[in-house]
Amino acid sequence: MTNPEPARVPHDPESADALTAPLTAVAIRLGALAILLYWASLLVRPFFSIAIWSVLIAVVLHPAFKWTTNRLGGRRRLAATLVTVAGLLVIMGPVAWLAVDLVDSVHLISEHVDFASLTLPPAPETVRKWPLVGDSIYEFWSLASTNFKAALAEITPQLKPLGTTLLSSAANTGIEALKFLAAIIVAGFLLPPAPSLVAAAKQFARKLSPARGAHFIDLTGATIRTVSRGVIGISALQALLAGLGLVVAGVPGATLITSAALILGIIQIGAAIILAPVVIWAWFAMPTTTALLFTAYMLPVMIVDNVLRPLLLGRGLRVPTLVILVGVIGGTLAYGIMGLFLGPIVLSVIWELAVAWIGERETA
Repeated sequence: MTNPEPARVPHDPESADALTAPLTAVAIRLGALAILLYWASLLVRPFFSIAIWSVLIAVVLHPAFKWTTNRLGGRRRLAATLVTVAGLLVIMGPVAWLAVDLVDSVHLISEHVDFASLTLPPAPETVRKWPLVGDSIYEFWSLASTNFKAALAEITPQLKPLGTTLLSSAANTGIEALKFLAAIIVAGFLLPPAPSLVAAAKQFARKLSPARGAHFIDLTGATIRTVSRGVIGISALQALLAGLGLVVAGVPGATLITSAALILGIIQIGAAIILAPVVIWAWFAMPTTTALLFTAYMLPVMIVDNVLRPLLLGRGLRVPTLVILVGVIGGTLAYGIMGLFLGPIVLSVIWELAVAWIGERETA
């Protein structure tokens, strides 16, 4: 007994064309939208970092803006102007001080060091016994001790790529500094309409996650403020205390050392890596009593960040301190100074999502 063959549906070319037409229209619209978005991204890309920095700065400065507004009787624009000017002065003051001190240091070195008459002692014979590079170093050292200009001319071709890299880094640093100053000004314009902007951001977040969208916006703001206090604030305090000790002790180049301590603290390397050699140098260059007092002052300064940072990073957040600290370090290593904020924000949101998902699974 054979099974009957299924009835064949007759092919209708008109119905196939009717289905193909809407798909083609959707594909064309999506392609046009993709082209427009790509074009818009090219136009906005130069201002992308300024936009991110302006939002971060606005969130950090909002408590100060709110306090100033209350003291000025609700005049929000005037409060925003005062907070913006204060922020510019806080940033530009130390930078100008560092630039002037750097110029003075270079001028002082050029006055006391005559590179034309610079001489090196003869190379010791033990250098020849160094493995692999001993002969090359000995020959170059001997040439430099007898004819420094000839030795310098010999290594000039190898130093050109390094000089180009340093000039490029200096130019990029100057551009980023200008972008940061521009971001402070843009943040000043974001402060007066901040409540409406936060409401719009929460409304958009609810479209993505109706249950927890608004919470994630609040979490982002709290994380930014926590990182600014626990990382930048502590690093600035540590650099200030170190700078005072260096100036009182009369350490040469105190401004440069203080600036380096601030930068190393912010990028999570730690100021101790540059302050510890200064303490060791003090025992060779200072009287014993002065070196002892300087060491007793600088040792607590070198560890103040390790004591205060965990306390401030864990305050005001339900996210564990370890998650914030990993986000700070990982974000800084991956994206530089901007990752200092983006890293903990992303990890905090992921942590909250994981906790919510685990809670929902346990309830189910």
